[in-house]
Amino acid sequence: MSFLANLFNRRSSAPVARDRLQILLAHERASLGEGKSDLLVQLQKEIMEVISRHVAVDQDKVQVKLDRGSGCSMLEIDIEVPGIEQNDKEKKDGTHSV
Repeated sequence: MSFLANLFNRRSSAPVARDRLQILLAHERASLGEGKSDLLVQLQKEIMEVISRHVAVDQDKVQVKLDRGSGCSMLEIDIEVPGIEQNDKEKKDGTHSV
């Protein structure tokens, strides 16, 4: 019976992925000092691979920061995406470049 319950009561993949990431970050936070962890390096690499499929990104213009608070950790990734500001301005002005 538990097999059928598991089959029909599956959680969507987003909450499962979020829970797994939270567990990984908690584990890294507990086992780390102040240095850049292997997990953080791997996360940065994988996130950059996904973003690079859609947008050209200069690897030198990416900053990854992990802030550790008393109750939670926050992973912050700043990526400079070229061409976005110009396209937004063109849409506002009603002009298009070729």
